[in-house]
Amino acid sequence: MAIHDWPEDDRPRERLIKSGASALSDAELLAVFLRTGVKGKSAVDLGRDMLQDFGSLSKLFGAGMNDFSRIHGLGTAKYAQLQAVLELAKRAICEEVRQADVMHSPKAVRQYLQLMLGGRAYESFAVLFLDVKNRLISSEELFRGTLDQASVYPREVLKSALKHNAAAVILAHNHPSGSCEPSGADRQLTSKLQQALQLIDIRVLDHFIVANPHVYSFAEHGLL
Repeated sequence: MAIHDWPEDDRPRERLIKSGASALSDAELLAVFLRTGVKGKSAVDLGRDMLQDFGSLSKLFGAGMNDFSRIHGLGTAKYAQLQAVLELAKRAICEEVRQADVMHSPKAVRQYLQLMLGGRAYESFAVLFLDVKNRLISSEELFRGTLDQASVYPREVLKSALKHNAAAVILAHNHPSGSCEPSGADRQLTSKLQQALQLIDIRVLDHFIVANPHVYSFAEHGLL
């Protein structure tokens, strides 16, 4: 049965308007985004298929166009729409981070990093460059691949920090495996970067590990 044939109180869009987006399931939110289903499947059914196929929202959001489009009913247009929505969300959160001391907006920083790194199938190392008031100047992905002391070069981090005239940085990388616990290599890398940045009087405020839906903070666990 098509969604427009459902009782009005059961339709995702009407429920969202009446009760707010938080009242909807992941599949129902995807249905609102999709607007229509395919022959034999409602938009909610298609949303469930997407979640089952990718395993989670973060993996769905991080999928490339070819993987995304292999599901019947999806294609380049829907992929472009989704990327636009994600980029708008990231920019909105980025505005919040830029306007205030990041130490006073920890939730926004976590959300920003989750959108930036959470859905990636590969390991990625990024740095948030901050001014003297701990406001975001810029963020950059500096390295990809297996991250260890040999593949993340302190001189490149220092070069970028000096380029942005940063007074402090927040380090971040993701764990595609899903575990946000830091490895021994993560700890060694953090210490190595912290020591290198101290030489040019740049503070490391935190190092986050993103493994959606979880984010691990080195500072909160006393590791900085």
